[in-house]
Amino acid sequence: MDYKVVVIGSGPGGYVAAIRCAQLGFKTAIIEKYPTLGGTCLNVGCIPSKALLDSSEHFYNAGHTFEEHGIEISKPKANLTQMIKRKAGVVKANVDGIAFLMKKNKIDVFTGVGSFVDKHTIKITAVDGKERTITTEKVIVATGSKPTPLPFAPFDKKRIISSTEALELKEIPKHLIVIGGGVIGMELGSVYARIGSKVTVVEFLENLIPTMDGSLGKELQKVAKKLGMDVYLGHKVTAVENKGKEVVVKAEDKGGKQLELKGDYCLVSIGRRPYTEGLGLEKIGIETVKGQIPVDDHLKTSVDNIYAIGDVVRGAMLAHKAEEEGILVAEQLAGQKPHINYNLIPGVVYTWPEVASVGQTEEQLKQSGRAYKVGNFPYKALGRARASMDTDGFVKILADKNTDEILGVHIIGARAADMIAAGVVAMEYRASAEDISRMSHAHPTYMEAVKEACLAATANRPIHM
Repeated sequence: MDYKVVVIGSGPGGYVAAIRCAQLGFKTAIIEKYPTLGGTCLNVGCIPSKALLDSSEHFYNAGHTFEEHGIEISKPKANLTQMIKRKAGVVKANVDGIAFLMKKNKIDVFTGVGSFVDKHTIKITAVDGKERTITTEKVIVATGSKPTPLPFAPFDKKRIISSTEALELKEIPKHLIVIGGGVIGMELGSVYARIGSKVTVVEFLENLIPTMDGSLGKELQKVAKKLGMDVYLGHKVTAVENKGKEVVVKAEDKGGKQLELKGDYCLVSIGRRPYTEGLGLEKIGIETVKGQIPVDDHLKTSVDNIYAIGDVVRGAMLAHKAEEEGILVAEQLAGQKPHINYNLIPGVVYTWPEVASVGQTEEQLKQSGRAYKVGNFPYKALGRARASMDTDGFVKILADKNTDEILGVHIIGARAADMIAAGVVAMEYRASAEDISRMSHAHPTYMEAVKEACLAATANRPIHM
């Protein structure tokens, strides 16, 4: 065999798997169809969207909070071209970093579409049509996902766009209609709302970010309205039509009441679907189920030497989940016994304030019938939040009613994305709410809100509320 392990796909799951395999002494190669490494996350997902989110937050603060801070400037002007240019620089630095790591770890990189000839042979087809084959003992499929279009309104990449095009717009939309109030829709919607677009969000379910605790979605809706965003919950989109310079979106609520919206761009963000096109799975007897590659608890497919990770398998489509799975497969191949607690994979929405969550939601606990208690603490009661003028949001702790073990940590507020790691650590070690409430937290910090929420859950005795 040419290689011990070949990884198909260079997103966070793929490149991390390749690095860990190389660290463990395996001769490793990685195949990527695009000319840059990093997959969706680094090129058209996590990294570029955060770059635009940060730029838009700076712009918004310059126009709305600087004066209160005693900073006097003339009215700021949004330069979308420069924002996109800066974003491109951030992306390049990251993808160049991945290329460096491949060289550092002596991982061979092949550019082209990787497809199975048989379970040990991979054909690589370059963009110019040239083909070559390599052989390998093990294969890790990490080909990621693609945006899901509406069946009656495919992406035209001009007016009906996905997140990919939303990161490359040449102008600030006058009216951006966002279909889907999940993570991607709310993040990109908030970017354009901050820099001057009218933004309308249409969500089929009754809550924003519906996969997270319901209280977070309700609070995020309040924040969105402060930004001037219009939100229509419980509305099913029935038609989307590109009329040249205008997009018309029709929807109806649960009672059949009709809604018609007109905007210059429509961002469809109803989710993502596994991407397995061109892999040739049928040649090795792997059948997808609802687009996903079925795997066992060890992430092994029905073919004994082939594994799959990340967005192409079950579970949340998150970069860090894919990374953990890549490491798990690599270490298993080395005879180690790694594990992943999928209940403790955190989720984050990078709006401002940020939203972060780990563990079970209150809705899940109610459904399971588990006895629980709740501790809440609002940011507006936090000295650090008052100092930074970030008083929107709260920390919510869910704990077992009898044992006090923390079952869920849900935060909406400044720096929630960083704070949630403390919740993951606490739950990995099965800490109780009292454990956290008795630990010293630096003052003044946002993390004091976690301590106070734990105090509220333990004995309803927060100090500062």
